[in-house]
Amino acid sequence: MILLTDELKRKLRENAQKPDADHAPVVKFFNPCGAGTWLFTALDEDGDTLFGLCDLGFQCPELGCASLSEFEDAKGLLGLGIERDLYFAPRAPLSVYADAAETARHIVWTGPEFEAALARHRAKTDRQAESAKAEPRSDSAPSGRQGPCRAS
Repeated sequence: MILLTDELKRKLRENAQKPDADHAPVVKFFNPCGAGTWLFTALDEDGDTLFGLCDLGFQCPELGCASLSEFEDAKGLLGLGIERDLYFAPRAPLSVYADAAETARHIVWTGPEFEAALARHRAKTDRQAESAKAEPRSDSAPSGRQGPCRAS
């Protein structure tokens, strides 16, 4: 299976150009023979370094980077490799999935943990919108960050 089409790579690269934004996951990878789920939002300019929420099945999912080439080379039981979920449709930004995963101790995209995280995100977004209406806008300087997995 081709893990990333040219269109997915383009979208992931676009997201990498805005590293401070809270992007929705572009792609979900999974291990068809066991634990392992990954939601990625960005692809570094090297074309190999992905950034997203990584869950290796040890009940401690975390935000971080992973290598596309290692996913492409990985072979598990029965010689099956990592696969892309062709039917994954993101419902929220990555921060919602991370929040839900912290509670559930694994990546979830439905269920009570996800719905609670989504409600917290919406409440926070509503508060920020109200605050922005009440305060004059000030432009901030760019972060200077070079990519999702690069030190500032």
